[in-house]
Amino acid sequence: MGNSFGSRRKQTGHARKKRLYRRRYGGFTLIELLVVIAIIALLMAILLPTLQRVKQQARAVVCQSNLRQWGIILRAYSSTADGQLHNQGFCEVAAPEFWMYWLTQNAPGTEDIRCCPMATKSADPTGSASPVSNQVVGATFRAWGKFRPLMPKHGRVDKLYHGSYGMNSWLSVADKSGAWIIGIAAANANYTPEDFWTTENIKGAIDIPVFLDSWWWCAWPKYNDQPAQNQDDTRPFPCGCRDSMRRFCVDRHDGYVNAVFLDNSVRKVGLKQLWTLKWHRRYDTSGPWTKAGGVRNENWPAWMRRFKDY
Repeated sequence: MGNSFGSRRKQTGHARKKRLYRRRYGGFTLIELLVVIAIIALLMAILLPTLQRVKQQARAVVCQSNLRQWGIILRAYSSTADGQLHNQGFCEVAAPEFWMYWLTQNAPGTEDIRCCPMATKSADPTGSASPVSNQVVGATFRAWGKFRPLMPKHGRVDKLYHGSYGMNSWLSVADKSGAWIIGIAAANANYTPEDFWTTENIKGAIDIPVFLDSWWWCAWPKYNDQPAQNQDDTRPFPCGCRDSMRRFCVDRHDGYVNAVFLDNSVRKVGLKQLWTLKWHRRYDTSGPWTKAGGVRNENWPAWMRRFKDY
């Protein structure tokens, strides 16, 4: 009887201490807190990759929106010249040949659409380096610039330019002065003024790229251009035309780049798919770096072999 009463008193005392503990520490024991923390950590581990993918997808949408706007600006520019495109001085970082210069003359306020959200930091934020030095070259996740365009014939430009998009330079009127043909001939060509598109009024415009994710402001892709040997293969530079397809061959969107086409459509383009687009009038879309041309997966640099074939 006495033992039973003592046992009840002991149990009552234990229950009282438990109630006081819960009242003081919020109603959780140490084990319960550890279980809750473990569950939260597990949920975070599951959700973080998903959140990261959603964030990257949102950035890709903004990137495509930027490119669409550049496409609209180009069409607005050419509409004032009966559909004709601008004159292209071969590989000159010079206004008015520099596309960002001549496109923004009548389209101010384009600062916010110059960079893909995946590559917003400029190679030279101060703009102190020469526009033809490696210090202003971009990368997969770095914008090119800032630099002040050279203007040997037109005077000095005080505005600094930067961006992470490049233009297909075949979309222009060839500079008949001869400078362009010297440079392209040195890049294994036999190209003529007839290779340039010169106008936006072209059949098959849906397959003609205009602006794309890039580590430089322009490129002259050719069907036999070699692919980038690594993710940030910025050779040759400055302004060499040989293998310039690699300027667009950047893994900025998980195996893809974004592009706006001459019909103003915007879509993502697989890195290997770049060689299948119609870059200039005589471009061979079944060249040696396409499935139709017989390329095999082992022919690609190791970093590109996991990407989709075209």
